[in-house]
Amino acid sequence: MMTEAYTAPTLAEFEQTLEVVHRVTRRTPLESSRFLAESLGVSRVYMKCENLQRTGAYKLRGAYNRLTQLTAEERVRGVVAASAGNHAQGVAYAARELGIQATIFMPLGVALPKLQATKGYGANVQLVGATFDETNKAAQEFVAETGAVFIPPFDDAAVIAGQGTVALEMLADAPDIETFVVPIGGGGLIAGVAAAAKQWAAANGRTIRVIGVQAENAAPYPASLAAGEPVTIQTLPTIADGIAVARPGIRNFDIVSKYVDQVVTVSDDDIARAIVMLLERAKLVVEPAGAAGVAAILAGKVSATGVTATVLSGGNIDPLLLQRVIGHGLAASARYTKLRILLPDKPGQLVRTATIVAENNANVVEVIHTRHATELPVSQVELELHVETRGQEHGEQVAQALRDAGYTVRVGERY
Repeated sequence: MMTEAYTAPTLAEFEQTLEVVHRVTRRTPLESSRFLAESLGVSRVYMKCENLQRTGAYKLRGAYNRLTQLTAEERVRGVVAASAGNHAQGVAYAARELGIQATIFMPLGVALPKLQATKGYGANVQLVGATFDETNKAAQEFVAETGAVFIPPFDDAAVIAGQGTVALEMLADAPDIETFVVPIGGGGLIAGVAAAAKQWAAANGRTIRVIGVQAENAAPYPASLAAGEPVTIQTLPTIADGIAVARPGIRNFDIVSKYVDQVVTVSDDDIARAIVMLLERAKLVVEPAGAAGVAAILAGKVSATGVTATVLSGGNIDPLLLQRVIGHGLAASARYTKLRILLPDKPGQLVRTATIVAENNANVVEVIHTRHATELPVSQVELELHVETRGQEHGEQVAQALRDAGYTVRVGERY
């Protein structure tokens, strides 16, 4: 039997919610990027900097709106959430502001900065489970035992209304936006943004397109939209853990089906390049999930003809992960090249190769020299150079200079 589709909040409800969330949220800036505009071939590209929001992400909007709707009796019982990151911090902060006790279940091994921030907002943090499913199960058991109110991360009408306030702020600052590019996990952010933006456009005689972006290793929406209903997929590891879900939310799926024009996917390499670009060009620290929209633009996944805007949905990235992502992003952008060079096992070869690299204005950052690999001839050694270059063309120039000097060179691979 067909079930009735969930409907989105109305434009009036989004506008009322904006007044509510402004009690605690910052009005984050809408920055423009000439680099992204040139990459996309449009006049302007805006970035909504929710990475600068309180708690470091947009999640505070939906969490606070949901908690304001609790009855007095529910507030006494307290609230519960299961999250490894931004939702945890949003619920903890909102609960503190409203004087509600929050218990947050987080998986074992959660990044230390996220754990410390959640505790810092006054929540009672329970570390349970090696996987999120185990953590979520523990949270549900706690709800059953205590009667506390569970706050879902995305599949909730009040949460969706809160997240949609992002679009109203963007359109107030730049009413000429024609295309929104929005990261998708479970779908709370894009459901709210798409519904609010499309209804605003209809009320103002405008047309707006909304494009969603998922990490290709955790992208249930393309399959679900093709099937006409939410489906569960097998996810693979991705650096974009903030949008890594296996199944869309039910309410979110219905709203996305109605209001979102297209969903595209990006690779971890695309995301890493976007993070590096945002650091270098915009001086913004953005977590992998938050950089998905920029990644789609840089990877040529977005087709737009007018003013475009994307949401930098969060900035909560572990410094250790950021260090690794920067290196990976530089490599993906051919700014960090690995050269494997076969050398005769005799004195002077290391100096000679280093001189050739320097003469071609590249910088060696790491050297690995081995004569014990089993695939090497007895009379030869392998030199692995990690080199900073200006891009792919420059990296190829350095490799060719070494080949011209008589060396066998491979770029990033074995012989």
